[in-house]
Amino acid sequence: MKKIIIPVDFSQHSEYALETAAALAKKHNSELIIMHMLELSESIFSASSSERNEETAFMLMVTNKKFESFLDKPYLEGITVTPMIKHHKVLKEVDEVASELKADLIVMGSRGHNDYDGVFLGSNTEKVVRHSKTPLMVVKSKPKTIDFEHIVVATDFSPASASAVNKAMELLSNLGKKVTLLHINLPNAHFQSTNEIEEKVSDFLTQTKRQDWKDKVVLISDYNVEEAILGYADKHNIDAIGMITQGRTGINHLFGGSISEDLVNHSKLPVFTFKK
Repeated sequence: MKKIIIPVDFSQHSEYALETAAALAKKHNSELIIMHMLELSESIFSASSSERNEETAFMLMVTNKKFESFLDKPYLEGITVTPMIKHHKVLKEVDEVASELKADLIVMGSRGHNDYDGVFLGSNTEKVVRHSKTPLMVVKSKPKTIDFEHIVVATDFSPASASAVNKAMELLSNLGKKVTLLHINLPNAHFQSTNEIEEKVSDFLTQTKRQDWKDKVVLISDYNVEEAILGYADKHNIDAIGMITQGRTGINHLFGGSISEDLVNHSKLPVFTFKK
């Protein structure tokens, strides 16, 4: 990984993301790009040019001071750090900047749905999950380790997900000692027989030319995808979760509309998302 982007609002959860990214940067010799969305008041857009310039200059001064304090961390020593300020709080910009700079990963802190202050609430994290074509890592707490023993990636093994699964396996195989590809068989309309699932997986591995992944595939059945993933993670001492997403509709059609966003909000583990 050459470049990692960290969107920050100078909160504690932003610092969790920064410390996680710093550990990754040291291990992979990466540059950190620390991005802050400058929150300008709505009134500034109807103000005169001189008023806009004065408020913008003041906000930039305040933000630069915050950056100085926020980036004064011993764990950043020896790492190339580039602060970046964007003038509008549009979270879609995170992915636009990541694409422009050819970043390998976005690391973002999130409070989930249970808190109500700051930029990176659960709902805002969801927006980045939906828009990001760049792999995204969401963290909720101070990192215990970035040397993951076991990572699980949930996917439906559809042909449309092949590119995203390849990207996930390439990245996560460098971050974890073991990566499991998890398929969840749901009841009712989504139910598939064992033979149907095994044939689907076989076709997928043939398409991706990755027969060596066969031993990494685990098939389970459950009534609810989110509970199935979290239950599997708890039972097997998983260190991080990967999700294959489909933009605005969340994870692929098998998993329903917003399961990836729900899991990002509710999981205590780091969650990686990879867009189809």
